[in-house]
Order: sequence, then structure tokens, then C-alpha cells
Amino acid sequence: MTGILDSVNQRTQLVGQNRLELLTFRLMGRQRYGINVFKVKEVLQCPKLTSMPNLNPLVKGIAHIRGQTISVIDLSLAIGGRPTTDIDNCFVVISEFNRTIQGFLVSSVERIINMHWESILPPPDGAGKSNYLTAVTNIDNELVEILDVEKILMEISPADETMDSGIAEEIAQVEQESQKEIVRRILIADDSTVARKQVQRAIESIGFEAIAVKDGKEAYYKLAEMAAQGSIYDQISLVISDIEMPEMDGYTLTAEIRRHPDLKDLHVILHTSLSGVFNQAMVERVGANEFIAKFNPDELGTAVKAAVTK
Repeated sequence: MTGILDSVNQRTQLVGQNRLELLTFRLMGRQRYGINVFKVKEVLQCPKLTSMPNLNPLVKGIAHIRGQTISVIDLSLAIGGRPTTDIDNCFVVISEFNRTIQGFLVSSVERIINMHWESILPPPDGAGKSNYLTAVTNIDNELVEILDVEKILMEISPADETMDSGIAEEIAQVEQESQKEIVRRILIADDSTVARKQVQRAIESIGFEAIAVKDGKEAYYKLAEMAAQGSIYDQISLVISDIEMPEMDGYTLTAEIRRHPDLKDLHVILHTSLSGVFNQAMVERVGANEFIAKFNPDELGTAVKAAVTK
């Protein structure tokens, strides 16, 4: 099992082709789940876990892996299921999200499946607001659920969402000095409800209005619709987009924006939890203006300031 991801670094050619590879696994039941291979550093048999005082109840214990101390989260318990049992026969998926490395305890790991993002669909409307899904797909006539890991991590360790107020003051000063009104509206595309609201609250804290959509396809249709009504540059100042999204990923969205004659000069910031394994060459190739790993509000605010005051 430790060798299942040995070739992950060779898989970067999938990025930018609206494709992904899912590592599928199961928790305490028959339901299959998936996680993007690009977020996975390693899969291994569950090592010895050390319990420590004051740990979050969702953290099963601490593991020492390759010189690092890593929190191991009981993924079944984190999404409201039964606590994971028979730990000696379980596996830990070591992943990197939002500049942090953590382990997810799972009952079994199955295989890696190459898919097209168009086959990854938003959760059904009946799933409810409290669900932990960002997307679903069908593999071998079986529903596979893709979890909102950012929501799980925020519940364990909430992020500060407030930008430095000085950023708003600097933007206002540039606006005053240039005597040019800044369009204070930003389009945000992210499939994670938690991440979408984080960005929205952050940019609202410095005086911007957010148009929030849940995937790249919806973002592109929204932008094209706005452009048909008048100059897009008079309606929004920039786009902040996740990379991993159902139906159309952020790379493809950026490439489509650059191909559209009425959108091609929009400023695009790719804002993603793929903090350690992103493809910088692809970011440049599709024409994104900037790449920022989630979630540092001041870093995002500085990028917004640079975009609207250029």
C-alpha cells in the first residue's frame, strides 16, 4: 500500500486537461469516498498512535512519520459516522490541505481512478446544508462521495478570516490619488461552502461585494452572461477561483476566460488548497495572474489590492 502513490509526481500532465485522479477508500460502512491524488502525499498502514491531553475529539492520536509529528483525524467520526475501530488493520492517508499536513484514518483504501471533471457533479440538492460533500460521481455503477475536507479541518482548527484593515485603507488611498473609481465587486468560485464563505467574508471585510458560485462552469456562464449586458470590467474587478471543482476546474475556467474576447483581460487569482503540489507551469500556461495557497486572508488581500490598483 505504501507504494500506491509512488508515481504521483508523474501525473501532473492531467492538470489543465479538466481531469483528475481519485484515490477511493471506505470508512465504517459500504459507502465509497474519494480524494484527489494531488492532495495525497502517502498512504500507509496505520502506525502507532499516541494520545495526548486536550486533543480535539475528532483526532484519534498523534503519529510520528518520517520525522514529522502528524495529527491523525478519524474521518468517519468527523463526518458524523461511527468511530473507526480495528485500527491496527486501518490505513492513514497523509494529505496536504491549506498549508498543513494531516492524516486521515480510513478503514480501507482501494484504487486510483482517472476521471474527467465533467463526471464530478455537485451534491444533490436534497443533501442538506450540513453535509460534508463537495461533489459526487459514479464509478462502477456505485455512488462515490467526495468530502469537503476544508469544512472538516475548519471545524477542528478554525481559520482567521479577517484581513488587515490597512489593506482597505491603502486601496482607498490609491483610489483617491488616482481619482479613478475602483469596481468593488469580485466573483468567487469554489465548490467548498466553507472555503467560499471564508473568501467572501474576507473580501467583504475590506469593502468589496462578492458574487459567489460553486464551480467553474457556473462561474463561466455567469461571466459570459454579465459580458453580454455590458463591459465586464465595469461590473467586476477580478475573479478568485479554486482549482478543484466539479464539471469545470479552475485551470479550464481560466483558459476559457482567456479565450473569450469579452473576458480575456480579467484578472484571475487561483486560490486553492493544493498548497504543496501545484503545477506552476500550468498556472502560467493557462494565463492565471497569480496562484495563492489557502488560506491566508492578508496574503489574499494583498493580491486583491495589487489587482485593483494596478
